[in-house]
Amino acid sequence: MLSAQHRMRDSADFATTVRGSTSVRAGSPLLVVHTNMTDTRSARPPRVGFVVSKSVGGAVQRNLTKRRLRHAARARVAGLPAGIDVVVRANPAAAEAGYAALDAELGRLLARCLAKAGAPDRGRAPAGGGVLG
Repeated sequence: MLSAQHRMRDSADFATTVRGSTSVRAGSPLLVVHTNMTDTRSARPPRVGFVVSKSVGGAVQRNLTKRRLRHAARARVAGLPAGIDVVVRANPAAAEAGYAALDAELGRLLARCLAKAGAPDRGRAPAGGGVLG
């Protein structure tokens, strides 16, 4: 579970991160990662939000996918630059992927977004991260 300060909840924040003029995106068949850094949030902790639609599967599969993504993001949030917002959108193929595949893909896409945005690449998980079903 992500701590409250690192959770994105407001739909306007999701929209700004996904569609904003300064947002950066990287995608794959499993996930799409959107990042946005604004001056107004420069001193605040990074926030992460998740979008897992019905196209991923039924409620059980969507919740399992969200739990896996939250766990993978929790390992990386401390290494993200201050003031960044991240939205992780799961594609339908994410329903069949295990935790290790989602974790690796999230790390790869997050690093690509940070490189595009010119932010320092500190989003990698520490070695030996936890494994979830």
